[in-house]
Amino acid sequence: MAPDTLSSRAGWRLLALALIITVLVYWPGLHGGWLFDDYPNIVDNHGVQPSDASVASLVRAALSSPASDLRRPLASLSFAANYLATGLEPFGWKLVNLLIHLMNGVLVFLLARELLATGRQFFAQRGLRPDVVAALVAGGWMLLPINLTAVLYVVQREESLANVFVLMGLLGYVVGRRRMMTQAAPPAESPEDAKSRHKDWPGLALCIASICISTCLGLTVKETAAMLPLYAFLIECILFRFAWHRATSTDASSVPRTKKDWRLIGLFLVTLFLPAIVGVLWLLPGVLNPMSWATRDFTLKTRLLSEGRVICGYLFWTLFPTARELSFYHDQYEISRNLLAPWTTLTSLLFLVALVAIILWQRQRRPLVSLGLALFLGAQLLTGTIVPLELVYEHRNYFASFGVLLATVPLLVGPWNTSSITSPMHDPRNAGKLMPLAGRWLLGGLVFYWASLTAYTSIAWGEPLDLARELASRGPDSPRAQYELGRAYIIYSHYDPASPYIKPAYEALEKAAAIPASSILPQQALIFMNSRMNLPQKDAWWDSMIDKLKSRRPGVQDESSLSALAQCQQEGRCDLSTPRMTEAFNAALAHPRPTARLLAMYSNYAWNTLGDRSKGMALMNQAVETAPSEPAYRITQVRMLVALGRVEDARRATRQLEAQNIGGSLDKSISDLNALQSER
Repeated sequence: MAPDTLSSRAGWRLLALALIITVLVYWPGLHGGWLFDDYPNIVDNHGVQPSDASVASLVRAALSSPASDLRRPLASLSFAANYLATGLEPFGWKLVNLLIHLMNGVLVFLLARELLATGRQFFAQRGLRPDVVAALVAGGWMLLPINLTAVLYVVQREESLANVFVLMGLLGYVVGRRRMMTQAAPPAESPEDAKSRHKDWPGLALCIASICISTCLGLTVKETAAMLPLYAFLIECILFRFAWHRATSTDASSVPRTKKDWRLIGLFLVTLFLPAIVGVLWLLPGVLNPMSWATRDFTLKTRLLSEGRVICGYLFWTLFPTARELSFYHDQYEISRNLLAPWTTLTSLLFLVALVAIILWQRQRRPLVSLGLALFLGAQLLTGTIVPLELVYEHRNYFASFGVLLATVPLLVGPWNTSSITSPMHDPRNAGKLMPLAGRWLLGGLVFYWASLTAYTSIAWGEPLDLARELASRGPDSPRAQYELGRAYIIYSHYDPASPYIKPAYEALEKAAAIPASSILPQQALIFMNSRMNLPQKDAWWDSMIDKLKSRRPGVQDESSLSALAQCQQEGRCDLSTPRMTEAFNAALAHPRPTARLLAMYSNYAWNTLGDRSKGMALMNQAVETAPSEPAYRITQVRMLVALGRVEDARRATRQLEAQNIGGSLDKSISDLNALQSER
């Protein structure tokens, strides 16, 4: 039997084993519950909980994501499908995430195999046996602890599902380019030879379709799919060099000397550079607006300085992770104030410059190292630069970690003496003798460690209280981690003052509230808990909460805390001090340009709890002016106008709402509003 056939079978068998191990490692975590952003995006988002599979319900579901202006319709539809199949039982949702992760594992294997084979063909790395090494890359990638949140954290299906299209697009591009290189003729020496160039059009068509279609589909899941053209561009620059025929040299150091294929240059001009310019111009006004950073505790400058350290940390966390570093909550992460505060800021930036230098230096001799590092750094450009996102999240490395393994795994299992490989006397049968045992043992030890840490963390994810304890122990200085631990204890206490969980709940929440950088979530939880148990609410909790609202612009968590308290009081489940609640809202609104969400919350509180309809109406009008594209505020505005007898104003507002009725998603709401107006 041919050696290539044996290698191919060995690769698929190794991949199958890796898939089985991945299922076993993740299985305990499938039995866990919801966490953090799962609530606003899924549990509390009734848009992804349709009562039926009608077109109108699915359209509403597709446009219901609160996480992005693009609404991420395909991701929301997958959530809606999960709800129709299993309701809000988390197991089914996490199982789908695992299946998506396994699918991506297969795609990583196929893509890595094509890249390895391409590298072998053009750079004579014949000792790397593409199928086996690709299976090692895919198996290691599926088991990496840094990728756990993309599986067990349900809402991050958006990340893993978007990467299905990214990986498919890259696979199609590489296959298309290899076909072009195989089918195209060498530089024509006569008109007759030039005619043969049309044979590469099927490959070119596959490249174009793979980038364009996959990017468009991926963008309906999450914006990270916009990076697909960049990844393809990096592959082109490092492996194919925009050449339109196959190189005939087997010397790894030789560069194909051939004409550039201007069709490919045009492809990336249209799909990468022009959209990038438009995107940057679209983002810049918001990025340069200080108000865009008002809810963050960092500025554009300090974010860019901090992200240098974050990205270096990602690289280390991918290969040599620890439980303390992969703590899920990173709200305690120290922000870089300048190049020397902390001192690791400058060293991290210098290290990133060194990585770029290695990419350029190794592009010819070790193209896979160069490509892997380039893909890792390229993956950070969207989330690790100017967009005012939170500083650190593990799931941002779901694709980037593939680049890290592509750079490292072939080095560990392949020959180190590349001069021996490229020698005319090289015998592929002796390749195994050139593979350093140290590299193999190191890779084996790393994969075992990755699987062990992922399995350990997966077991903790299988039980909400165990997970809360684990994350709190990993992040002792994290306000979010301590708050979530206290919240878990509250849930387990069932608001029974005699429960053994009450005391540790107080301890965790008091600890979280005492952390200076914390939001008002801990204070809100303490007030909420005592109110539900009919116990006195400490003035110190109210004072601390109001002081925090006065001292800095409220963030998303602060707004959610106020909303939870207001709703609890309105529904009669909490006996709260109305003057204290009013004081808290006024403190939050005292900052310039309050958000539409905060205005709408106080409007609802003034209307329903304070009984001040005039104030409620004025606040809702401000909310609509602040976020005119959000239909929920305008719907409430119309209802308020009708209740005040201002029917004509209500009709004008309804007509404005009709202009936002894309795909009939607001048909029912508009019909209800029209019926309400006709009754007056």
